[in-house]
Amino acid sequence: MKKSSFILGISSLLLMSCETLQPLVGELSRAVLEEPASVIPTELEMGNGLKEALIKGTKEGVEKLGKEGGFLDNPAVRIPFPEEYEKVANTLRDIGLGNQIDQVETTLNRAAEDAVIEASPLFVNAITSMTIADAQNILFGEKNAATLYLQSKTTAELVAKFSPKISASLDKVNATKYWSDVTDLYNKIPFVTKVNGDLTNYVTNKTIDGLFLNIAKEEEAIRENPLERTTSILKKVFDYAASKAE
Repeated sequence: MKKSSFILGISSLLLMSCETLQPLVGELSRAVLEEPASVIPTELEMGNGLKEALIKGTKEGVEKLGKEGGFLDNPAVRIPFPEEYEKVANTLRDIGLGNQIDQVETTLNRAAEDAVIEASPLFVNAITSMTIADAQNILFGEKNAATLYLQSKTTAELVAKFSPKISASLDKVNATKYWSDVTDLYNKIPFVTKVNGDLTNYVTNKTIDGLFLNIAKEEEAIRENPLERTTSILKKVFDYAASKAE
């Protein structure tokens, strides 16, 4: 009996006109196109996905800057001769001592490259201690929301960690010597105001500025480039965030 009813039902469907079937096809299409619940990340997935993305982005950002040339060969973050001593640089270049200025600039950037690796554990600590509310605010926030969060959480620690490391790095790459040579040369010029700048403070602040500029680029890449979403949870979370931003 059941078999006969089933055959009768199938026969009835086959006998329906295209006009009759069209609404059914439309309903089926809408059902298929509706967003299934499985693509909506849970709060836990949002938090974990964002943390994974930030750890990935900050690690890559730090590694890029920590390589030789990471600062020196990147115009966006390259540390110039101290701006407040531009007069010193110009005067020494005018008298044929431009090489000494170039040596100072090179060693300032080498010191930054040497010190920036100290940022990684601080970033990881700030990221892993992030609350679900923090994660959601960042995920649906501005394109640099995560960078701003990390700045607020780590800048003071970065200064404390970077300063002694950069001071040691300046000595290691002879920046302190080159700076002393330059200021000594300048101070011997008649009638100039003597200079004696704090290189450690200058390079520390410039290193932090360059670091966060690079982190912001990594964050933007993950938000805007689907190819950067290299794991299933990254894809799920950031695809969903992108769909909500449209």
